[in-house]
Amino acid sequence: MEPQVFNTAAAPKPNAYVPQAVIAGDFIFVSGTTGVDIVSGKLAEGFEAQIVQAFKNIQQILENAGSSLNRTVKLTVFMVAGADPDFSMINRSYARFFPEVTPARSAPQVMPFPGGVLVSVECIALK
Repeated sequence: MEPQVFNTAAAPKPNAYVPQAVIAGDFIFVSGTTGVDIVSGKLAEGFEAQIVQAFKNIQQILENAGSSLNRTVKLTVFMVAGADPDFSMINRSYARFFPEVTPARSAPQVMPFPGGVLVSVECIALK
């Protein structure tokens, strides 16, 4: 089965060159997703608001691709160094969005993203 590019109008698109996700076999690979609100088109203010919105965006992408957050097996949270030094904001959001199945997670700290983005989340989910 050939990989298939997937985009939905229910979540912000990263840019013209990056799909929201790629579906390959039984897996959905979600591209780096930020905390931009689809309704306002604006980036949420502050780290915690951005991580919550990023998870909401991922939820929309997965549901529109025929999956769900509960089918997520791996999550990578790229965050600006020092934005959440003790992981408390990520952990609160993680518990809220993944109350039953907790996917494997890594959270590397990175240099600042452009445009005030403090976090970008990518994941792998089962279809």
